[in-house]
Amino acid sequence: MSEMAYEFDEILEQIHHTLKTDDKQQFKEIFLENHTYDQAQIYLSLSEEQRQLVYQYLSPEDMAPVFEIIEEDVEDVEEYLREMDERYAARMLAEMYADNAVDILQQVQEDEVRKYLRMMPHKTSNEIRNLLNYEDDTAGAMMTTEIIAIHESQTVGSAMTTVKKMAEEAETIYYVYVVDEENRLKGVLTLKDLIVHKEDVKISEIMVDRVVSVEVQEAQDAVAKMIRDYDFLAIPVVDEEEKLIGIITVDDAIDVIDEEATSDYSGLAGVDVDEQSVNPFIAASKRLPWLISLLFLGLTTAALLSRYEGIIGQASVLSIFITLITGTAGNAGTQSLAVAVRKIGLNEDESVFVKTILSEVATGIISGIATGLIIFVVVGLWQANWILGGIIGVSMFFAITVATIAGSLIPLLIDSMGFDPSFASGLFITTVSDLTSVFVYFTIASMFLEKFLGI
Repeated sequence: MSEMAYEFDEILEQIHHTLKTDDKQQFKEIFLENHTYDQAQIYLSLSEEQRQLVYQYLSPEDMAPVFEIIEEDVEDVEEYLREMDERYAARMLAEMYADNAVDILQQVQEDEVRKYLRMMPHKTSNEIRNLLNYEDDTAGAMMTTEIIAIHESQTVGSAMTTVKKMAEEAETIYYVYVVDEENRLKGVLTLKDLIVHKEDVKISEIMVDRVVSVEVQEAQDAVAKMIRDYDFLAIPVVDEEEKLIGIITVDDAIDVIDEEATSDYSGLAGVDVDEQSVNPFIAASKRLPWLISLLFLGLTTAALLSRYEGIIGQASVLSIFITLITGTAGNAGTQSLAVAVRKIGLNEDESVFVKTILSEVATGIISGIATGLIIFVVVGLWQANWILGGIIGVSMFFAITVATIAGSLIPLLIDSMGFDPSFASGLFITTVSDLTSVFVYFTIASMFLEKFLGI
């Protein structure tokens, strides 16, 4: 066990002891001296009975940072809100940054959302309500409106006064955005720029007027990619009139990138790896439609095998190598699939996809030649039959090449149909590679056997 894990376990013991002995003051001291992330982990480890005590010991203002961390990553967040007194929950949500409060409220039933909004200060409820109106997975849905904006006509001294006044409520103060009288985005500067320049210098003289921004309807994955590519800590969000309406911070971009990666991983397996539910019936109901569909597709492989029953009967040794060829081809197809899904996830242009396909074809040919030669020698020596080794080697070459090409094309085909290219692609490539591998294997086997063995 690492030293940090050991220390955390000690803290948990102390927390449980203070709750057991009803020592409010000691609990607050221990709990609040920890990092917010650790506070969230402590909270999640508690029973409902213990959490009820926490709501008595901590104010909504104390709990708000904890739920900033928990946010949308926990399925039970709605249950946590229901445990609280309604006004306590509303005050806590109002204390959170608007974008994080929205992430939580999106998991709550509409009537509950309206109830919490009615209990909040008018300004806060309006901010949250406006953010809730934006479509999911867009810049508007992930932005925060707690920003610092100054006018281009201000001086550095005046701007510093504005920053100091607004800093406590702003989510980040590293970037200071410059707007005109109509609130249109005109420039950006950093806090360092304000510190190093004299107080009488005009903001318009030191600001950067070529600002990288995103529109409010921009897809969230594109926004996250932009923040990553430009190495920003935040990016401004504007409406159709170029008016500044919010910012998206790097921590939200990281969350999106993590969600996209999880989605891709889930899709390759056809399951939701992030699902918190342990109910086997619910899990099975989500997986069965794909499995049943692929079951019927897999029956075509069985039907194809039955066509070659005569060949297998005359040369039963061929059956030994069916799983070897289909398994290796499936692995090669999955590798190619992972590359294609990644390229689509990065929103690469069409020329990159063409290069990717050509590269995967070349990779498949090289891999097919290498594995084909190896298995040719191994089978030839093992079975003392070089004709059989040739059948297996050539079949392996074509099976891997075809599977690699299929692995590149399947995600592109699914994407062109408007579906998530990662979803169930892994299951499809396995089934398709099995089908093509069996066909290639026995077609080549038939040719070899007819030519060399006279069957």
